[in-house]
Amino acid sequence: MRNYFIKTIPFVVAILVLSCGKKEEKQQAPEPIYESERGGATAMTDTEKIALGKQIFEGKGTCASCHMADKKVIGPSVREIVQIYDKLDVSIISFLKGQEEAIVDPSQFIIMQANLEITKKLSDMELEALEAYMRSM
Repeated sequence: MRNYFIKTIPFVVAILVLSCGKKEEKQQAPEPIYESERGGATAMTDTEKIALGKQIFEGKGTCASCHMADKKVIGPSVREIVQIYDKLDVSIISFLKGQEEAIVDPSQFIIMQANLEITKKLSDMELEALEAYMRSM
């Protein structure tokens, strides 16, 4: 039995040494994800904000169902929205939080109320990302 342990000790040591060696970690750009999946508020690059904003615009924000970048569909174009909000110096984020009145096309506001219930629940970071995406269009 003692002979068995003496023969297996070098083998066990070799396995431990090899398994504890440095492993290369692949560096890849983090995928933009919702803030709740990030584990809280963290700083984001402009590129990450725009990518997250696009995910929200096309996904859980359901904005793409009514808005296109440069063409009126059900709602006004995103470029028109940004232009008017900038001209009147009104915050897009405040509107999406339900703190401002509709100013671009108030007659369509009734259609957007369901979507506003979604955007009101977005975090400040998600709203900033959504605005960044809208401005990038």
